[in-house]
Amino acid sequence: MATLKQVAAHAEVSVQTVSNALNAPHRLRADTLERVNRSIELLNYRPNRNARSLRTSAVELIGYCVPNWPNQTHLVMDQFLHALCAAAERTSRHILLFTAPPGVEGMPVYDDLHARRLVDGFVLSQTETHDPRHGWLKEQKIPFVSFGRVWKETTQPGPWVDVDGAAGSALAVRHLHETGRRRIAFLGWPKTSGLAEDRLGGWRTQCKELELPTTGLTVRCVEDSIEEGARATAELLDSGQEPDGIVALSDILALGALRELTRRGLTPGRDVGVTGFDDSPLAEVVSPGLTSLKQPMDEIAAELLAILTAPSDLAHLATERLLQPELVIRGSSASG
Repeated sequence: MATLKQVAAHAEVSVQTVSNALNAPHRLRADTLERVNRSIELLNYRPNRNARSLRTSAVELIGYCVPNWPNQTHLVMDQFLHALCAAAERTSRHILLFTAPPGVEGMPVYDDLHARRLVDGFVLSQTETHDPRHGWLKEQKIPFVSFGRVWKETTQPGPWVDVDGAAGSALAVRHLHETGRRRIAFLGWPKTSGLAEDRLGGWRTQCKELELPTTGLTVRCVEDSIEEGARATAELLDSGQEPDGIVALSDILALGALRELTRRGLTPGRDVGVTGFDDSPLAEVVSPGLTSLKQPMDEIAAELLAILTAPSDLAHLATERLLQPELVIRGSSASG
């Protein structure tokens, strides 16, 4: 039976390229992928099950802890879970869902699942500042990859794939500026959220580059809810320095902003431009449609699985991936 190295030699590519053709074909150019697949077919190559497994040959199940969002709706994570399951199935694997308490209290659940060989490794999400799971899994030498970085860490404790939230916020500011907005506010979360600080930083940096004011134009919401988004918008409108644009950290907060603007007789998109983040299903069904930053969920899931399922001798390659969001423009940010 042909080996991975023989396929690589026949196709005149690296072993990593053959691995990508099998586990992450989206990374390759179409002509390269076609050449590798032709070599695989001609040599009758069949991936070795042991080599394809996560450092050990077990059940080829990957554990994923379903996030706990009390009293909150996060449709974007439903999209992520669907993309993750599809990406796993493309590599002949499946996702095992479970729940666990947050923080160190949940570590026994991860330990038990791996010790009983119910899963080969884990995909993490809902990453928090100083998240203990990453360091613990690394110490136990249990394979994992994270959707999101461990915030405020100088060195990441493990591989990750993330979306550039700072670049996304900056993109939203530039868009609103191009539509004539000059007082662009930001609706965020508490300082304890590293994700929130990242997106806030992108807003602040871009405002300064465009010589736009930032003082008095940020409101921190205590939770990600429509009610908090509406309250924060009311605070901005009652400040005496009303904004003509609002960049919200999430679609949920942006929907709250739309509600408050409408309640006051203002027209979103005409009087105040509003953008969200995540491009959740609600963004295109509200009126006016919500301009939002779309996270590339299919690419995120594919990259996570490519890192996690790479052969052990290649596991050190491409273990940190920062992807770019896409601004989807709708009526909430029409020209002022």
